[in-house]
Amino acid sequence: MARMSQSDAILSTRWPAAVIMERQALNNRWASEKWEAKGVVPDLEPCAEPRVILDRPELLQVLFCGFDIVLQRDEAEGYYMNITSPQPKVFVMWRLDEEGGWARPQRLTVSYHEGSRWLDSGEPVDGVPLPAELIPWMAKYCEENYKPEPPKKRKYASNKDKGRMGNWRPD
Repeated sequence: MARMSQSDAILSTRWPAAVIMERQALNNRWASEKWEAKGVVPDLEPCAEPRVILDRPELLQVLFCGFDIVLQRDEAEGYYMNITSPQPKVFVMWRLDEEGGWARPQRLTVSYHEGSRWLDSGEPVDGVPLPAELIPWMAKYCEENYKPEPPKKRKYASNKDKGRMGNWRPD
């Protein structure tokens, strides 16, 4: 069996991605617009600058290139949870750009755990549908790197434990 070179191993854990961000105009007294990630697509032509792909007064879509979805061994359980869920997602963390007024993606992940940590820390995060071609790639990675913990044996109360709370009666 041929050994995988280091560059092949790195490519097998990276997927080049581009993010579509969308701005919707709102008729609201508190906010004039709403930004959200709308999708993740393969990054076929890494570009340096964002590209406007749809520009209407009520709707703007911008493609941001140059991202990678990277699989890391310590997040394997989060990948497994994602691909076995009813609606697998890519989690996109983004921030508003003060200069251009656009929402710019910062990081991408396909780990439920990492996406949850970003949300818990107060970052704006959107979950977008996981591209179907990523599911076999992630499944192979999980098969090679994720070993679920065996179920723990149940512990039953012993006679010694009953004296503390087991004999307590409300009447």
